[in-house]
Amino acid sequence: MARPRPRRRTRHNSSVPFFGRVVAATLSALVLLGTGFAWYSVDALTTGLERLDGLGLGGGQDGAVDILLVGTDSRTDAHGNPLSDDELAALRVGPDVTTNTDTIVLVRVPNDGSSATAISIPRDSYVDVPGIGKSKINAAYGATMAETRQRLIDAGDTDETEIARATEQAGRQALIKTVAQLTGITVDHYAEVGLLGFALLTDTVGGVDVCLNEPVDEWMSGANFPAGEQRLDGAQALSFVRQRHDLPRGDIDRIVRQQVFMASLVHQVLSAKTLTNPAKLQSLSDAVTRSVVLDANWDVVKFVEQLSDLAGGAVKFETIPVADLNGTTDYGESVVLVDPSAVRAYIGSVVSGTAAARSTPDKSSMKVDVSNGAGVEGLAGRVSTALIDAGFGRGAVSNYGGTSTETKLYARDTDNDLVQAVAKTLGGPDRVTDESLPDDRVRVVLGPDYAGPGSDQYTDPDQDTDGASAGTSATPIPPAPPIDAGRNGPKCVN
Repeated sequence: MARPRPRRRTRHNSSVPFFGRVVAATLSALVLLGTGFAWYSVDALTTGLERLDGLGLGGGQDGAVDILLVGTDSRTDAHGNPLSDDELAALRVGPDVTTNTDTIVLVRVPNDGSSATAISIPRDSYVDVPGIGKSKINAAYGATMAETRQRLIDAGDTDETEIARATEQAGRQALIKTVAQLTGITVDHYAEVGLLGFALLTDTVGGVDVCLNEPVDEWMSGANFPAGEQRLDGAQALSFVRQRHDLPRGDIDRIVRQQVFMASLVHQVLSAKTLTNPAKLQSLSDAVTRSVVLDANWDVVKFVEQLSDLAGGAVKFETIPVADLNGTTDYGESVVLVDPSAVRAYIGSVVSGTAAARSTPDKSSMKVDVSNGAGVEGLAGRVSTALIDAGFGRGAVSNYGGTSTETKLYARDTDNDLVQAVAKTLGGPDRVTDESLPDDRVRVVLGPDYAGPGSDQYTDPDQDTDGASAGTSATPIPPAPPIDAGRNGPKCVN
């Protein structure tokens, strides 16, 4: 297999809706397998794609194909060729360089191909990154690349081509693991797209319809549009989905912009008019091969054959729940706070068959007895109330009859997910096996060392346990209604 050429990573201050152009363009070319059009289009598409090896992907063993779609701001095409000056001018982007991934979408397609769910992850989500620690999720790729590069240089490596290959692979692997850890879904396939593909695909389908509630004129993104329904070409559409300033909820509203654009794009590409136009199909194929990178083990033809029943209305767009848009780290960086358990529970509720859906138990089913062995008046009652507020079941409250020097948690199975959740809520006391307890009961004995919820020492309930705190208006943002690609006409947005 030919060694991939190193590609420069570039930057501007926005994210781009890559789900539409990857999935819709690929579908539009390959669905022709069932409509009698020439095989040469399929062959040209599959042989012309840039492929990636060694990403540590899953195998689709959970009843669905899970695809991680990553958008970069690359000023090169998928094969590492620099964009022309005319193309850069048309895209209205500068020469800044970065390795961040500003669009992250997880797409789940059941093995019967009957539907698809695309789940957006805000780029500033503050999450655990394997090998790095807490970071914005869009920095997982770049931070891992930088660390890997330095390690290789320190080890004496001097081959820049090999260093570039190894660092990009490590960055992609880190992002894949980070998304899987956050969502509870094992990633089966990986698709990466640069800026160029967005404009190419939009122009190929003759522009995409959008609708605005109010007129907009925002210079940083170049968005300057009247209110109402309108059709945008590639460059205009890029400005439409880049805007985040002057929007009520910033990046969250930008994700909504992206999703309504994706839905309209998918709807147009899957329409009969597009699918029966050989010239447009060839242009779609050209756009994909020039701008999309896929993992080496993805049999795209087989995958699209599974989608023979997919219609525009069977594609929905969701966004993970956000705890606070205005969180800050210990060192003052602005981040979006997310609760991984809430993210997995939400994904499990909207996507059937996920690991999250199978393994997210009901906290209220675990009752917690609390005994006060700390000698602090009223402590057991306050701790019990804190546990109930956290969603656990009400248990008995009492004074401990023996001597307790440290806080302990007793349970029949100390590795049970709910038992671990109770321990985490209380600050991580030692867990002790007690086979006399039923499976749905935990007993906590508070010692003089207890400093968790309900104690006088617990003074910062809004502080994130991993070094980030909530903003002044830390009200959880409820998930928005899903965007449906099958609706008639584009959904009007801010």
